[in-house]
Parts: sequence; C-alpha cells; structure tokens
Amino acid sequence: MAKTKQEILNNIHSEALRIFDGIQSALRDERLLCLQDRRFASITGAQWEGALGEQFSNKPKFEINKIALAIQRIFTEYRNNRISVAFSSKDGAKNDRLADVCAGLYRADEQDSCAEEAYDNAFEEAVTGGFGAWRLRPEYQNPEDPDDERQRIRFEPIFDADSSVFFDLNAKRQDKSDANHCFVLTSMTHDAYKATYNDDPASWPKEISQVEFDWQTPDVVYVADYYRVETVNDEIYVIKAIDGTEFKRMKSDMSEEDFAEINATGSVITKTRKVRRRRVRLMTMSGGGVLEDQGHIAGKHIPVIPVYGKRWFIDNVERCCGHVRLAKDAQRLKNMQMSKLGELAAVSTVEKPIFTPEQMAGHQNMWSEDNVKNYPYLLVNPIMAADGSMQAGGPVAYTKSPAIPPAMAAILQLSEQDIRDVLGNQEQGDKIVSNISGVAVEMVQQRLDMQTFLYVSNMAKAIRRCGEVWLEMAKEIYVEDNREMKTVTAQGEVGAVVLSKPMVDKDTREVVHENDLSTANHDVSVDVGPSFRSQRAAIVKAVTGMMTITTDPDTQRVLQAIALMNMEGEGLRDAREYFRKKLLEIGVVKPTDEEAQAMAEAAANAQPDPNAVFLKAAADEATAKASKARAEVVKTVADTELAKAKAMEIVAGIDMASRDQLLKLIELLVPESKLKENSAPAFDMTASPEIGGQIAGIPQDIQGEFLERLSNQ
Repeated sequence: MAKTKQEILNNIHSEALRIFDGIQSALRDERLLCLQDRRFASITGAQWEGALGEQFSNKPKFEINKIALAIQRIFTEYRNNRISVAFSSKDGAKNDRLADVCAGLYRADEQDSCAEEAYDNAFEEAVTGGFGAWRLRPEYQNPEDPDDERQRIRFEPIFDADSSVFFDLNAKRQDKSDANHCFVLTSMTHDAYKATYNDDPASWPKEISQVEFDWQTPDVVYVADYYRVETVNDEIYVIKAIDGTEFKRMKSDMSEEDFAEINATGSVITKTRKVRRRRVRLMTMSGGGVLEDQGHIAGKHIPVIPVYGKRWFIDNVERCCGHVRLAKDAQRLKNMQMSKLGELAAVSTVEKPIFTPEQMAGHQNMWSEDNVKNYPYLLVNPIMAADGSMQAGGPVAYTKSPAIPPAMAAILQLSEQDIRDVLGNQEQGDKIVSNISGVAVEMVQQRLDMQTFLYVSNMAKAIRRCGEVWLEMAKEIYVEDNREMKTVTAQGEVGAVVLSKPMVDKDTREVVHENDLSTANHDVSVDVGPSFRSQRAAIVKAVTGMMTITTDPDTQRVLQAIALMNMEGEGLRDAREYFRKKLLEIGVVKPTDEEAQAMAEAAANAQPDPNAVFLKAAADEATAKASKARAEVVKTVADTELAKAKAMEIVAGIDMASRDQLLKLIELLVPESKLKENSAPAFDMTASPEIGGQIAGIPQDIQGEFLERLSNQ
C-alpha cells in the first residue's frame, strides 16, 4: 500500500531530527566556543564572564580591550579590498559575451539585495568567532504584482551562524559542496510561532524531549529551514520545432500545458535520454513536524555559503576559531593586572599616623580639617602613666602606601608582549613616524597583512562557491525569452541586457537565442584586490608619478587623460566620460561592445571635415597632374623611338653606291670633328638634292646620330 504524503513527511521529519541531533551533539562544544569568542570581543563585560568574574565579584573589573583594535583592522582591510566574481568559459574561449552577461547579472543581484551586508556579517563572524554564513534565495521581482512570475536571486545574511547553521557531519570540504543536509535555525516567540504556523508547541509528541536539542524553551520556539539533497530519475527531451530548431527540456520541469503547447505548435520530441538529476528540496520544520514543504528549489546546490576563520579536522570533528581564541588568556591576564593596579591606586598614598582613642579625644575636628585649614600645628592628648604622671608619646604607627609586587610588574610586560605576538603589533602599523621612508612603512603594512591573509583567502573561497551556486540557480530562473534585466559593470555603471533574444546566425542561418543562460557552462574565479575607488586613487598616484619622468608629449597627454579619467570627486563624472572617449579615439583604451557599436554608428553618420575634403581634393589634383606629366614623358620617349626607327629604315633603303656617294659628300661638306660631337651637323641640302631630301625626313635632334651611324657603315 502506497504511503500518503503526510506519512512520507513524517518519516522525513523523524530522519531530520535524528540527523540534526547527531550534528548538534558533535559540534555543540566547538560552536559554543565560537559564540563565547564573539561575545568576548564585542560585548562589554563579557571578558569577565565565567569563573574568573566570580573570583573578582567584589573587586574592580576593568577591560582594556586590545583585541578590538586587531579585529577592526582586519575588517577595514577586507572592506577596502572587496572580492569580486569572474566567469570564464570552460573551453577557454576568449571574449565570451555570455560570461560577461553572467558577471553583470551577478553584480546587479548583489547591488539590489545589498549583498555587502551579508558578506560583511559573515566575514566579521568568521574572523571573530570562527564561523559565518549567508544564503541565496529566489524572490519575485514584483511581489505586489500577482501576474508577474519573474524572479531575481537575493543574497540574505544569516546572523549568529555558529548557533544556527549546521551541515551534515559527512561534509568534509570547506565550501560544503559535498553536503547532503543543511539546517538553518530561527528562533521565534511562542505567540509568533502560533500566529505564523497555526501550531501549538504544547501539542508536540512527548518523545520530542528525548532528543538532546530542545526545539522549544519557555522563551522561544526553534524553526529550521531544512535543505535536503535528493537524486531523482529524470528524462531529457530533445524537441524539434517546426522551423527546424532544436532545444532540450527536462521532463520534471515541464507541465501538462508545456506538452500541449508542443503538440499545438507542431513540435516533435525527437530524442529522450534518462538521467539521474541532483535536486535540492527545501522544507520548513519544527520539533513537532514539517510545517511547509516548498519542494525542489532552483539549482542543484544547497544555497547556504559557509565562511571559516581558521579550520581543522581533529578526531574527525570539524573545529574552527577566529582571531580572538588564542588571545583570550593574555587579554584576561591584562585585565586582571590592570584591575589590581586600579585597586591599589585607589588606596591613599599619604602616610597617616595611628593614635589611641585617648590621644585623639577632643581633637578629631582639628585633624579632619587640617587638609583644608592648614593648621600650623596639631594637638594630641598625652598618655597618662599608671601613677598619674603624664608621658609624652607620638603616634603608635603609620599607615604605609601599597607597594606593587615585583611579579605584577613582570606580568604586565609579559602579557602586553603576548597580546602583540598573537594579534600582531598594531601600534607599528597604525602609527606614522617622522623620518621613516615610505618603503619601511609599506614593509610594516605588508607584515600585518600577512597575519590576516588567511581570513581573506577563506572568504575568497566562500565567494567563489557563492558564484557557483548563483550560476546554477540563474540557469533555471533567468530563462524567459526577451526578458530585459539590469546589469552592473565592474566600474559600477548600470546597464541592461535582453535574455534569450531570438536572432539569425550569420553562418548557419538558423534561429538561435542570444544570451541564453540555460546554456551557460562557465568556471567561476575570484579576484581579491582593492575596491574600485581605491584602485582609481592608486592609478592616479602612479600615473602622476610617471608624468614626472616622461618627456614624450604624446605619452604625457595619454597619462594626463588616464589620470583625469580615474579621478574621484563631485561633478567629475562628465569629465571622466569625456577623457575616456578621447582615449578610445586614439586606441589607448579597449572599447566595450556598446562603445564599439556607438563608435561604428558615429563613423558611419559623421559629416566630412571641410579641411579634410580640401586636402583630399588637392592631393587628387596633384596626383592627376603627376599622371599627366608622366603620360607626356612617355609620349615623348615613344616619338623619339619612332623617329629612330624611321631613320634606320631610311638607312636600310639606301643602296651601296648611293651610300658611298653620300659618305664622300659628307667628308667634303662636314668636318670630321663635327661628326664626333653629339649634335646634328649643319648639312647643306642643296649639295645633293636626292640625299638631302632623305635627310630632311629625319628629325633635327637625331640627324647627327644618323650621319654618325651612316659613316660607320
């Protein structure tokens, strides 16, 4: 016989109580130490809690909180060096636009849900006590609009994580990616619990008291969000639309309406494959039973992100601590000694005489008023002997000022040094001494940073895990076609992106969906560095330093533009954008996709520059003139070659007799010296009309060459 849903939930509840009882029993002492550490550093008077405070119940109890300064410096260092998430393609593809879209959406979700509060709270609890956490939760984008089903991912802080967050004992990895169970406890008053869940703790089964953890106390009732990892059998459908495009859907994600839509649009399921799918089920439970079954949530990871200060596994038990644990004894010793010194200092340091009552009888007022009226002398009664004679006598004794024991002075110095050894010498890092080089100051600061790098490194691991969880949730939540969503760049500028936008692929001519997060397959990495504001200040400082050693004017202009582009201040936003455009025009800065598109459109629509048009026309005119001159030279050379050819033709047409006659005539009419000159001789055409007519047909500039060749033959 199949079990009812209520019977299944009751079985799950019984199993959850057993699992939680085992977790709480194993971690109770460690988590109690974490809570005590946080109280020790943060709450006034907590440094005297316990047996030590009972021993000083009637004594002064001063607190010289040396630990607070060390912790505050770690907090400030972290907040000035924010950790950011970066996405990259698993196949190593460069310029992955979808990875940039994921990063922009992640930063937008951080901004909208004030994720810095969740990060800061978790980091401070981890540094102080040793353990902190936050979680991701999908929420409706417009909760007041019942028709708007769109969701966004929110970052929520978890306060008192050491007392409220518990992962199963089999989870060994620091980021708890291998966890199968997680409990997040919340305390409520009895009235609030009854009003919220319509349940009375008095009606719970009596056997609930048999477990070690008390789910209800006279003051509060504990409610837990129980995350349970389940492996379910599922099928992947490959669906071919009527236009030939294919897409995949999980059977568990499809409703009857989805199948009806497939049939109505002519789509066909072409292939199916069975898979085992990891899903996370969320239930709200108390000591009495499951209050609400919220079903499977988006993503395949438990959306609770733990952060540790320092972490070990000893005796198969996870142990952790923060920056306070090792300094507590030295701090207590410091408080004890300072309290004792304060008590000693409260005792009068003036030696007071001690008299018998008979000596002071009648003179009490004089002695009590002496500090005010400053009498020239003081009187006492004489001491009477047994025989009635008067005897002179002074004070019986004098009070002594308390002396500081030598051991106390030594312990004061040792305790101060011990605190510095454990927490770091904070005074040297916070104090700027004159005549000390900047290099020495940086070395001191780096030495302090090395003592706190472990905490920042563990926080980076948590941020990386958060990016992985967010991506898996976004792949199931941000799936609406043509959904316009807010994005934020690394510089903090707000933009927008359209998800799953249909478009035609230029190569395949098929319809594809741009910015489809369901296909996002990315690795997550983190960058630890100064905040963007601090980076800008550092850039301005470095660039202005470079300007003093650079003589090239072009480089000077580039450096000046970079410095002005990164300056912070009221009213400088427009100036920064102006200088960025300048750097884009000369190719110094790589444009974003939007800037590249805007530059292309501006270039296409830009009006021609009159000066550029004039210079181009002048250049074209000069080119035309040069071409014309080149053509005339070519024509002249061609004419000369043609004339030479004609002369050779004339020479070839003269018979031998006429040639001999012509040569004799030349010898008579033209001197030999003239024939050797490179010029045409003055030939008398009337001497031989026949030959003169032939010579007249030869151009004047080559007649000399003709006659010379003729004489050589």
